[in-house]
Amino acid sequence: MADLIHKLTRANMDIDLSTSPEALGWPQTSCPWNAAEGGTAHHCAIKNTSICPYFCGIEYLDTALCSYPEENPLRK
Repeated sequence: MADLIHKLTRANMDIDLSTSPEALGWPQTSCPWNAAEGGTAHHCAIKNTSICPYFCGIEYLDTALCSYPEENPLRK
């Protein structure tokens, strides 16, 4: 699985990677699930609500780890 991990840089730590880079003021890697569907509905995590089935954690410095299109096998 390690070679299937996407590193989504400059993640917003609310962790909402569907916000446009123009709105943030810094470059941000887009969500591969949103890119595949041509939308902005998917988020890595929404505080106190949900975690994406592809979310694999956070790496220093503000990089979200994503296993899209394979679900994170360690997710419970």
